[in-house]
Amino acid sequence: MNSVSAFILSFIASYLIGSLPTSFVLTKILKGVDIREVGSGNAGATNVLRAAGKIPALITLIVDVMKGVFVVTALAGFFYSFLSELDYDFYRSVLGLAAVCGHIWPVFTGFRGGKGVATTLGVGIGIAPALLIPVICIWLIIFFITNYVSLASIAALVFFPAIAAIFNYHVYTVIFSVLICTVVIYKHKENIKRLVRGEENKTVIFKTGKK
Repeated sequence: MNSVSAFILSFIASYLIGSLPTSFVLTKILKGVDIREVGSGNAGATNVLRAAGKIPALITLIVDVMKGVFVVTALAGFFYSFLSELDYDFYRSVLGLAAVCGHIWPVFTGFRGGKGVATTLGVGIGIAPALLIPVICIWLIIFFITNYVSLASIAALVFFPAIAAIFNYHVYTVIFSVLICTVVIYKHKENIKRLVRGEENKTVIFKTGKK
């Protein structure tokens, strides 16, 4: 396999792996519904939580994260043997971007997918694991203060490139962070509008007190 073929094939494979419609398949099997037509209409773990419960939502989250991890570790590692002239950080960043775009615009469900947060997290785990703790801490703090998943995700995405630069990660990792976080934040534009209007749905995972 020559380098051009390997690059194209790995890019397509990354997009297709990212496109695997975890939430769509689970809610169809368990509830007989199209996740894109219920709740917020988003094909992500938060909407699965509302439509099908905690266990399906957790499975969705884990699989969507692992899509990103797999692409930038196992898949990238396999194909890089044919592409050793490329910078490895650049190559993994490109494949990670393809996987996230696949999750957001999946070919298997008419290009209507999720917002890409979980798969972005998976790519981050694979490429820049040291960033995981500060980014997750930011997400948890914002979420437990506000109960807004969207606001917590947006905040974490805003800080991700800055933290990557502070930790002195490779320039390609920082550029990837800016690109992918911009795309994912853009996908939250309706959430941002609802947040401004005070109409965004809150997500309460741990309920306390009596009804």
